[in-house]
Amino acid sequence: MCGIIGVLSNHEAAPLLVEALKRLEYRGYDSAGIATVNAGRLDRRRAVGKLVNLSDLLVYEPLAGKAGIGHTRWATHGAATVTNAHPHKAGPVAVVHNGIIENFLDLREDLAASGYTQESQTDTETIVLLAQRFMDSGMTPVAAAHATLQRLRGAFALCFLFDGHDDLIIAARKGSPLVIGHGAGEMFVGSDAIALASMTDRITYLEEGDWAVITRKGAEIFDAENRRVNRPKTRIQVEETRVEKAGYKHFMAKEIAEQPVVITDALKHYTTDKGELCLPEGIDFSTVDRITMVACGTASYACHVAKYWFEQIAGLPAEIDVASEFRYREPPLSPHSWALFVSQSGETADTLAALRYTRNKVARVVSVVNVSTSSIARESDLSLPILAGVEIGVASTKAFTCQLTVLALLALKAALDRGNIDATTLTAHLQALRNLPGLINNALSLSTTIATIADDLAKAQDILFLGRGAMFPLALEGALKLKEISYIHAEGYASGELKHGPISLIDAAVPVIVMAPRDALFDKTVSNMQEVMARNGKVMLISDAQGVAEAGTGTWKTLTMPEMPPAFAPILYAVPAQLLAYHTAIAKGTDVDQPRNLAKSVTVE
Repeated sequence: MCGIIGVLSNHEAAPLLVEALKRLEYRGYDSAGIATVNAGRLDRRRAVGKLVNLSDLLVYEPLAGKAGIGHTRWATHGAATVTNAHPHKAGPVAVVHNGIIENFLDLREDLAASGYTQESQTDTETIVLLAQRFMDSGMTPVAAAHATLQRLRGAFALCFLFDGHDDLIIAARKGSPLVIGHGAGEMFVGSDAIALASMTDRITYLEEGDWAVITRKGAEIFDAENRRVNRPKTRIQVEETRVEKAGYKHFMAKEIAEQPVVITDALKHYTTDKGELCLPEGIDFSTVDRITMVACGTASYACHVAKYWFEQIAGLPAEIDVASEFRYREPPLSPHSWALFVSQSGETADTLAALRYTRNKVARVVSVVNVSTSSIARESDLSLPILAGVEIGVASTKAFTCQLTVLALLALKAALDRGNIDATTLTAHLQALRNLPGLINNALSLSTTIATIADDLAKAQDILFLGRGAMFPLALEGALKLKEISYIHAEGYASGELKHGPISLIDAAVPVIVMAPRDALFDKTVSNMQEVMARNGKVMLISDAQGVAEAGTGTWKTLTMPEMPPAFAPILYAVPAQLLAYHTAIAKGTDVDQPRNLAKSVTVE
């Protein structure tokens, strides 16, 4: 969501930085700032609100210098204040950062013990304090930056600027995109190519784990293993570049990678720092006798997952219908029930028609949408935006996990209102959800392993997905993703249904993907796996470390996921399902973002 810019120019940096930040406004932000080195001295300016506030500040408090970094911040750790705004500075170092530092609390405690205390509430300030401590110990800027990177866990795009060094920027990328721009005796860094479009059309995309030492002569790039590497330069046609792609090969890849940030945004929006729910006024389930959820495609599978939450956690009966069938079935609806409609675009024709059918038949119409100004949002009694940001890829990824996140919060509110959980249990559930962004970052690191597996999956003509409990809808979603973009026939089944027909399909040519965290149903799922393997089936097990250790013997492939409480595991396990589909489509050479016959928003029945 945030935007980064860095320049080593032959001209004054401040105007260039502000202009580039304007190009990054589409990302959304609530504060902005820049830092420059002038006559060997590092200084900065920051302002809350729109960029015009920073521009006004620079009129009254100019910032000279031809080397600088800039940032637009969307608040995650800490409110939108000047103190929390980037760049962060400590001693001789300034840093701008996109992403989440998962271990910032441990780092903060360690730094405080050494006398390095934070002024802000952000995770980012731990980065700059680490670099300061390394430099105080005698390290050079390059060595200090590299040592700092080694201590960080999480997702980040970073730029370091140093006091006394007007020809040096150090950039690093892990989980968040970052590009280097090449000029004539000048160098630039940005969150994406469009940020640099007014300064250069020659771009180098940093790959996952890369870090770079940048001077006006060029960039020295190192990979995650600290090996010197050459990354190709690309000449971009700015007018043909879709800004949302941000350096990724496909919109889908970018949107998969964005999930830790957008889920954090959604949780920040709907919860307080005190661990309380903060849903819109009017969300009260105490008198609701039933909830009916209606959606299409991936959104429908999000509803199927939520059914388990509403019924198991809240004790609230829940029904689900695909929107295209709902109103034609003419279902009887209770005046004490709620109807819940889920849609990424908020314009899905079938879902909108179903919504209109329920009007005046239920107590309340609620929508969970990504576009707060959409028709479905406007025609609902209450609308909850999922805050996923613009999603371009036809195969929904980040919108799906954000839908699940918001639906989980709704189910928790229902449970609280109905007395099924107390405040202590709510706090524990919310903490599990807050841990999700970090766990998803870990799951994203499996991408290379999944790509190798996908090379084999791409040769299959049929693939089955199995899951039990709340993982059953994830099996359906995994199959849908795969067939949407790779064109391989895939089906999802409840594991226990395997012997009631689908097992006849099993042979050595049909991969069977089993999604099975180590939960109360795990042993039953293992029994179903054994039935497949007894018939020469190729089983790929996706589970946590304990599950893989207990059941991985004899499987074709295994994928070890981070451990988390079972209740919300479907949100985490959506990531390998997405990556399997993505990499299989890449292996097959299909159009990942715009698969044949499909549209992003279906506005006709």
